[in-house]
Amino acid sequence: MLDLCQPPLSFIRKPAFALPAGATDCHVHVYGPNANYAVAPTRAFDAPEALPATLASVLDAMGVERVVLVQPSGYGLDNLRHLDAIKEVGRPARMIASLRADTPDSTLKEMNELGVRGVRYTIGHAGAAPLSEMPSLARRIADFGWHIQLHVMSDGGGSPLTEMEQVLLELPTDVVIDHLGSLRPERGLSQPGFETLMRLVDAGKCWVKLSGAYRVSATPPYVDMVPFVAQLLSMRADRLVWASDWPHVAFKGIMPNTTDLLDQLLTWIPDEAQRNTVLVDNPAKLYGF
Repeated sequence: MLDLCQPPLSFIRKPAFALPAGATDCHVHVYGPNANYAVAPTRAFDAPEALPATLASVLDAMGVERVVLVQPSGYGLDNLRHLDAIKEVGRPARMIASLRADTPDSTLKEMNELGVRGVRYTIGHAGAAPLSEMPSLARRIADFGWHIQLHVMSDGGGSPLTEMEQVLLELPTDVVIDHLGSLRPERGLSQPGFETLMRLVDAGKCWVKLSGAYRVSATPPYVDMVPFVAQLLSMRADRLVWASDWPHVAFKGIMPNTTDLLDQLLTWIPDEAQRNTVLVDNPAKLYGF
């Protein structure tokens, strides 16, 4: 029997700053109703129901006007739950899917019309699409202007992002890296994964999600992440987006209030104009809002 994740906090407070019009959460998931959507047998955990209506109330409470739904490992390669959610979250929405390289052209076209804007690969999960298929699928989705999204679940002390660097640079699409590349703040700015991330960003084809700090840092506003964000801002502020990662599945620590993950931007990005770029302008460009 698989572990049941703890749910997100039910109370979501207002943020400590006024969000600009068009503010976007660039990485969320939904789950359930369980009777309607089958989970994947390859899943590593069970998640409590986190319905589109609940997500909508969370986003409303924070003042977030646009959202990007991301296919989670719990549903494997069955994208139906999140394709349906595009129409259920009550605001402009886009989606990142998980697909095999032999997905028919007709399916890609249909998904594009529904709002899919990229394909996600996960390093370290048995049910994910094979990374070996990434270059061939990237060539096909490039025609739609989609991107490749990459989640490094755990580097295990190594640096899979570094090992994949040349492959990523050669893709015909942009690349989006989840959760700051799952870097470890205690390893410092010279850790190979972060150095690779900086090179990818500097090359002009890589975007980074400022998210997931609650998984690697202690308490909001996660000040030990500031040096990494500052480096990225100094290099390419136009390649950064923010995300809450709601509903924070498979997290065993003290659950943060989701708004804490928005308020952290006051510490991470003190300049209001830069925050607005990260919250509004960059997502508009990346996802075509």
